[in-house]
Amino acid sequence: MSTDPCDGCGAAVRIGGGIGDFWTLSPGTTGGMTLEFDDDSEHFLCFDCVDALPDYPTAADVAALDRSVEEGNESDAE
Repeated sequence: MSTDPCDGCGAAVRIGGGIGDFWTLSPGTTGGMTLEFDDDSEHFLCFDCVDALPDYPTAADVAALDRSVEEGNESDAE
């Protein structure tokens, strides 16, 4: 199993397929997707972060998601 960090929340997101799934014979699905925006930027996000985006997201929305996740972590520490 391989993982990549989510650009929104930083969580380790499972990447399905590859040699890890070949040897275990238990294929799994990927827990996120890469979004490409009109400005040619790409962001890999977990499905929870994708769900948090507006209907027609931009790279700025992903940046705002980063801030809201950080703010949420600060309130958890209190």
